Amino acid sequence: MEVVGYPRGLRKGCCDVGGGRSQNWRISLARTRGLRAGGAGARGDSGQVARVRAAGGGVLRRDPPTRAARLLRRRRPLQPQQSFQEGGRAGSRWLPWYRGAAARMEPNVRFWISERQSFVRRFLQWTDLLDPLNLFISVEQIEKARQLLFTNEDASTQALEDQKIQEAWKRSLSTVHPDSSQLIPTLFRPAAFLPFTAPMVFLSMMPARGIKSIILPQVSLYTYITAFTFINGNASYSHHQPESLLLGAGAVVSSTFFGLIPHFIRMKYFLVNPLIKRALPVFFLANVSAGNVLASRSFEPVRGIQVMDKEGNVIGHSRIAARKAVAETATSRAVLFGTSAVIPEVCAYFFKRTQFFLKNPRSLWTLKLSCTILVMGLMVPVSFSMFPQMGQIQCSKLEEAIRSSTEETQLFYNRGV
Repeated sequence: MEVVGYPRGLRKGCCDVGGGRSQNWRISLARTRGLRAGGAGARGDSGQVARVRAAGGGVLRRDPPTRAARLLRRRRPLQPQQSFQEGGRAGSRWLPWYRGAAARMEPNVRFWISERQSFVRRFLQWTDLLDPLNLFISVEQIEKARQLLFTNEDASTQALEDQKIQEAWKRSLSTVHPDSSQLIPTLFRPAAFLPFTAPMVFLSMMPARGIKSIILPQVSLYTYITAFTFINGNASYSHHQPESLLLGAGAVVSSTFFGLIPHFIRMKYFLVNPLIKRALPVFFLANVSAGNVLASRSFEPVRGIQVMDKEGNVIGHSRIAARKAVAETATSRAVLFGTSAVIPEVCAYFFKRTQFFLKNPRSLWTLKLSCTILVMGLMVPVSFSMFPQMGQIQCSKLEEAIRSSTEETQLFYNRGV
């Protein structure tokens, strides 16, 4: 006797329960023993009714699912639950719901590579992503946006006129890290940078009235921007949490120490020249903020970051690309804080010469706070837009191992924020 057919939807060695395959249920050929030829079938151990016709080809026929199969169907739904699962860095989440998603191109990477925008277009894009309402996007909304972008792989710039696609891009780009596909913590999303740093910059530039009044603003400012730089930097290099915490603590301590130097100088020495008196804190703030980026991301130039082609295929890890990415981010950070500190000082200098200031001396601090918030509100998208988010580098300038492994002339890397 020979079994010449299998049940519909059933393959050898696997039982298809309710249309969904379960690898936990196995059917061996031994279960077909004892099946009788003819019109009537016998029930085997698998719960399937089989009829084998000796002549003309046999047909295996499946009965309705058994009780165990129905229970299995309830326990294991056909579609996997599409939700964020805890993983990766502490406090971050990742998207595991697409099998083989590693082989697919990350939507955020696909967007930034395909959108080789000019500075003006990048600026407009970042003004949209820095909307404070992006801090209140729920996990369910992010899941739906990511699912839409994964299922519509050609949802690029040509589909931006679609309101759903446009909103999906906004939610994905403003909340998900492009390297690790992890959910960025709410307090360290790009939209949270301005609300947190603007008051800290204002307090750090105030005249010193004591040791405590200058240490707390400096510690708060550099603690936040260190964590922001680390979380939003390139995440493709190998690192461990203990060494990252030690690196962050060292960056905070060193940045705070150098940030306090101009205040100690102004407290100890009487500076006659008003230009030096006002320019010294601005100069230190701009340089220390750039040095903070170099310190916070110092592992990247040592271990290298991923470089990829235009299809998102990783070619290798490059230290040269890492140095370029860190240098670009440090430059944009120096421009951001330097400009945000110098313009309020210039406005305050001329405001002190007006009659309004003589009648209302306390209005100076209101003016400086307003100027700081307005200038930073303009400079944050400017600094984020100075360089493309996915940087481009000539393959001929990279390491020999990378040059020999690809024929591409241009490669891409995530610059970070």
